Amino acid sequence: MLPVDPVKENYVRKVKNCIFSVAFPTPFKSRVRLVAVSKEVLEGILDLDLSVSETDDFIQLVSGEKIVFGSIPLAHRYGGHQVARPFFQGASVWIQLSTFPFGIWADQLGDGRAQLIGVYMNRRGEKWELQLKGSGKTPYSRNGDGRAVLRSSVREFLCSEAMHYLGIPTSRAASVVVSDDDVWRDQFYNGNVEKERGAVVLRIAKSWFRIGSLEILTHYGELDLLRTLLDFVIQEHFPSIDVREPDRYVEFLSVVVSETAGLIALWMSVGFAHGVCNTDNFSLLSITIDYGPYGFMEAYNPDFVPNTSDDEKRYKIGNQANIGMFNLHKLLHALNPLLDPRQKQLAARILGGYPVLYYTRFRELFKAKLGFLGEQEGDDDLIAFLLHLMEKTEADFTMTFRQLSEITQSQLLELNIPQHFWALKKVSEHELFPAWVSQYLLRLKSNMNDSDSKRRKRMTSVNPRYVLKNWMAESAVQKAERNDFSEVRLLQQVLQRPFQMHSAAEKAGYSSPTPSWARDLRVSCSS
Repeated sequence: MLPVDPVKENYVRKVKNCIFSVAFPTPFKSRVRLVAVSKEVLEGILDLDLSVSETDDFIQLVSGEKIVFGSIPLAHRYGGHQVARPFFQGASVWIQLSTFPFGIWADQLGDGRAQLIGVYMNRRGEKWELQLKGSGKTPYSRNGDGRAVLRSSVREFLCSEAMHYLGIPTSRAASVVVSDDDVWRDQFYNGNVEKERGAVVLRIAKSWFRIGSLEILTHYGELDLLRTLLDFVIQEHFPSIDVREPDRYVEFLSVVVSETAGLIALWMSVGFAHGVCNTDNFSLLSITIDYGPYGFMEAYNPDFVPNTSDDEKRYKIGNQANIGMFNLHKLLHALNPLLDPRQKQLAARILGGYPVLYYTRFRELFKAKLGFLGEQEGDDDLIAFLLHLMEKTEADFTMTFRQLSEITQSQLLELNIPQHFWALKKVSEHELFPAWVSQYLLRLKSNMNDSDSKRRKRMTSVNPRYVLKNWMAESAVQKAERNDFSEVRLLQQVLQRPFQMHSAAEKAGYSSPTPSWARDLRVSCSS
């Protein structure tokens, strides 16, 4: 049993010598409506029939009005490094790494508007932690009101599920509800405070522990508690590690370094920018958590930043691998008090291997995106060459790779790009495109036992036709604000099968160029 704060009153304070604080959700005062629910999460993970989502009991549970009998809701105590500074420019940051510092210690953070309402073991023996987000104040709310608004809640719900179906490790979302309670937000931090509506997401994960969970304990010298938490995490979530093994913390670091490198390479392969890669948002299980001002890159740009709050482009997409390295350095710093000199040397070597792990996985993913089989000396150059052309022509990242998956080799050979391959056609405007095509087709010829139809089938299985671009989420949010949840539910359906063409998605323009009204659309940390 992990220790809980002995102070049971729910007020903002400095908390020490515990992992959790008791924090009951604060019910809404107005009517609550169900915006959307994930059938797959309800039935496939929580062993519930979809019909329960139509009941009052379900709405009351997922909005925080009621809790399960005997449950004691908890808010988690953690800290984190939050402020970053930029470095490196240009396309090379996709594969170039650095160990320069990214952030400063922000001290106690914690679940400021989230409550863990239970742990459920399903029929397959899997344990899942159920957490409400936006359900009221906790001891970690600082100056916040403990609420989340509809726009950010819809975005988290949709993206959690979208990432899962893209094959990227992530927390999941079971439901999102909205109230008519007033929540006041200065969305772009420009003094323009506006009234919005309070909402709650029921999100689930195998664990919500993050790097900041360990950092706070090391920072305050709570080393016995640090050891207790680490042993708990290892025993629960790292079955390959023997908790009695003296080198268990080094082995733990090795797994987290490897899986974090793989996770960020996966983000890059779909053009996903998290937006706030702080140590308090990096999972110890190397899953994507805490969806805030994220964005899927549209026009290819290594400097892409979806977060309007990030004026200095600290968390631009091209810096994510570097940020991963920085965050893992902070993880090692948190572990250091528990390591002897030999283990510290071993851990430092493990961390030093991160760039190779990241780069290897990045290459694998982008080779698959281009349909390459086997290994050829010029593969890296072909990947970099294409990214360079895409950057110079501002071609759409997702659709360029998708349309390369759909076009035939004969069409490429003739440089005959059909009009409906609009993203690829944009790349073809560059004077060096014919040179790239020539090298690309030559590389495809080296694929053993391959054919053009096999190549296209292979590539369409790894290059999505649909990702949750910000304009799509914004369109759904605008309708949801009018209690029209149809587009939220349409996006749910489409994003469950991102690699398959969907007639309603095509009609909605989800594989078309970004509409003119949305070209300058940005999001912020205000949620």
